[in-house]
Amino acid sequence: SLPAGGKLGIAARMSPEFLEQLPKPFRDALPARAANDEAMKKLANQSGCLTCHQVEPGGKGPDGLPPIGPAWKDVAAKYKGQKDANKALTHTVLTGSNPYESHWKGKVSGLAMPPNAVAIKEADAKQLVKWILGLEAAKKS
Repeated sequence: SLPAGGKLGIAARMSPEFLEQLPKPFRDALPARAANDEAMKKLANQSGCLTCHQVEPGGKGPDGLPPIGPAWKDVAAKYKGQKDANKALTHTVLTGSNPYESHWKGKVSGLAMPPNAVAIKEADAKQLVKWILGLEAAKKS
């Protein structure tokens, strides 16, 4: 049977024969990555992040409008390779963003990110932002 949501993780979709051909460090990392993904999604849900954000791009917000906040894979793509992205985004998560400097204008329905220091601890925010920045953009087919 399929897990909640009806989707299998990438490790579950790979055949045992394929997995056996991978070098051991890669095989060992697959379950750890999946467990970390689930832990980060749980943290995001408990902290209220998923009220405005989604992991995958292309989703809709309330009443079919654009989503309230950007998809995290879009955030990861936008900040890829930027030196202080983790620090800057953690600061934004905790203190909020300026609605007059919105760089997601026209892509999301929200004007600014509210401060979230009451909803998530700084250490957890750092960990979540690090995970978000490590997400890969969806492959276009």
